[in-house]
Amino acid sequence: MKIETQDYGSVAIVSLDGELDLDSIDTFTKSLEPLVVQYDKGVVLDLSNVSFVDSKGLESLLWLRDRCLTVGTQMKLAGLDDNCSRILKITRLDKSFDCYEELASAVRSYA
Repeated sequence: MKIETQDYGSVAIVSLDGELDLDSIDTFTKSLEPLVVQYDKGVVLDLSNVSFVDSKGLESLLWLRDRCLTVGTQMKLAGLDDNCSRILKITRLDKSFDCYEELASAVRSYA
């Protein structure tokens, strides 16, 4: 998995590219942990280039959401494709996340 971070004031925009699965969890958590503390308002995950999410990937999203809540920030998801959206609905996690179709909408929601 490739992870790129952009600074947007007090919000981190994190673009993920690849699969969010068991093989990428260590990279994901090591990359995102410092951002949760660094950015006051929160983190937007751009999932538009994520092709697959397995159960460990879902766990990592829940971990990040809970970690953000612990430090008083927010996490938002953007750009979910039909497959990722379907996975969240099937697992009933779609209500557990603040999801946006477009990255710009997710970033603007912090204003």
